[in-house]
Amino acid sequence: MTTQLIRPAHRDQVVVSADGSKIQVEVYGADDRPAVVLSHGWTCSIRFWAAQITDLAVDHRVIVYDQRGHGRTPPPADGGFGYSTDALADDLEAVLSATLKDGEKAVVAGHSMGGMTIMAAARRPAFRKHVAAALLCSTGCSLLVTESLIVPLRSGRMRTWLTRKLLGSPAPLGPVTALSKRILRYGTMGPGATAEQIAECARIVHACPRPARVAWSRVLDELDLEADVRELTVPTAIIVGSADRLTPPVHARTIEAGLPRSAGLTEVPGMGHMSPVEEPELVTARIRELVGAHLTTKEDAV
Repeated sequence: MTTQLIRPAHRDQVVVSADGSKIQVEVYGADDRPAVVLSHGWTCSIRFWAAQITDLAVDHRVIVYDQRGHGRTPPPADGGFGYSTDALADDLEAVLSATLKDGEKAVVAGHSMGGMTIMAAARRPAFRKHVAAALLCSTGCSLLVTESLIVPLRSGRMRTWLTRKLLGSPAPLGPVTALSKRILRYGTMGPGATAEQIAECARIVHACPRPARVAWSRVLDELDLEADVRELTVPTAIIVGSADRLTPPVHARTIEAGLPRSAGLTEVPGMGHMSPVEEPELVTARIRELVGAHLTTKEDAV
């Protein structure tokens, strides 16, 4: 994997969310092709989707954005009050409304917090107007700290306390080093992750500003989107890795059980939390399948 994309974004724009926050958006590919919207996870950025952008932009219009406080999107002006699942939903709604034409639909894909964004937005008018199908990668809807496996202890109060302290730590990540890459691999990636994949994820994660990392960790700690899953009425596929310590497969199964229209759960042996990087071909193929089933017309296929 590499951060070098297939081409420069043909449109680079700023979308204004409901509270006035400015969201950085990049669009790749031709305007007349099926639209795909990608939402990244906690501590990541647009660059996290590099493999998907490179592949899909050849014959899709790929719309990607930086979550607030990540990448080129600044933190909200009102500080901690601008970090919430409602804010995530607001931002996705704003991106959909600003980048899709009236009556146009897209397939949306979200990784980790990006998947939570999709669930949080499920009942929003712009989401229901513009979304034809969804892909949730390595995500959860509740009990993230309780179910996390990054602390190698039995389930219980001590593990939950230590996990909360670890994920919410305000300590700076510092430069990418051999040690920090080993730590990141343990916490977020499976045993088959390559050295290049680990290094790329480390560069992306370490670039996340500390205030945003800490502020979003508090939101994730209190996450409860189980009711929103039941509002996700579009066909929705799920991908999870058997070696995911941050959002282990129990979360994917809980989500699928609550979905009105499950498009299938794929559990990948040995894959960790960073699914779009660890298994880029699989994630891209699943997006293409959803486009083919729910967006592509007979005319498009000719």
